This record gives sequence, structure tokens and C-alpha cells, in this order.
Amino acid sequence: MLDLEGDANLASFLWMLVCVVLIIGLAFWFTRFVAGRGALGAFSGGRRMEILDRMPLGRDQSVVLARVGERYLLLGTGTAGVTLLAELTGEEAAAWKPPETAEERPGFKEAFFTAMKQKGRR
Repeated sequence: MLDLEGDANLASFLWMLVCVVLIIGLAFWFTRFVAGRGALGAFSGGRRMEILDRMPLGRDQSVVLARVGERYLLLGTGTAGVTLLAELTGEEAAAWKPPETAEERPGFKEAFFTAMKQKGRR
């Protein structure tokens, strides 16, 4: 005799298992992608624009040092928008830029816990 109900339950279970593995795989890939772009700390937009440093001042306010082409801009960000505070020379910007380190990208576990800690502070 055919046990159609048992086969349907097994197929449903296997489909759910495939979906869970797929979701975990996508979450892993996404965190590697986000961590690789620096989105958990600072966003690196490309070759011509880059955020070099960011300092939070309050809940929705921060000061940002950005490089746009050969120009270095000190920007104030907040809920009202973005304000140009100063334009810096290359030497002045170098004093602000954090030192380059040869760290590896964080793994899934580190990126996940960092994101959860940041979410918990809000």
C-alpha cells in the first residue's frame, strides 16, 4: 500500500529543510558581502568616493570625513541633512584618517554579533 500522507509529510519536511539551509546560506553570503564593503563600520562607495572616518555625536548626528576625487570634505550629518563643515587639504585629511591595518574581513559570526550589538544600542 502507498502511504501518501507519510510521503507528503516527508516531502514537506525536506522542502522546509532546503528552505532553512537556503536562508542560512543567503544570510551568510549577505553578511560577507556587507562586511566586505565595510557597511558594518564605514561605507566605501568606490574609487572616486570614500568615507574615511566617522564619529557619532548623538543619536542621529555624526561628523564624517569623506574623500571625493582629490577633495577631502568634513561633513556634519543629522536628521536635517548633510552640511559641509570644512574642506581639508590632503595633509590635514591624512592626520584624521585612521591607520591602515591588514585585517581580514570578519567572519559570519563576528559580523552577526557586531550587527546585533549595534542594533541593541539603538
